Amino acid sequence: MLRPAMSEIIHDGENYYEFVVNVAQEARRIAQEAEDNKVPLEKKPVQLAVEELAAAAGKK
Repeated sequence: MLRPAMSEIIHDGENYYEFVVNVAQEARRIAQEAEDNKVPLEKKPVQLAVEELAAAAGKK
């Protein structure tokens, strides 16, 4: 299970589909960057992407 939960990040009127697409794109970027730099990830790329997007949402 992902933490933080989507319901904690997405608010009324925001699009769940757009959030999922953004997470997937960010996770792909993180995974590719780690592979290019030969850096092992401690967490899965999707978890890192969710955490980054949650942090960005909290700054708005």
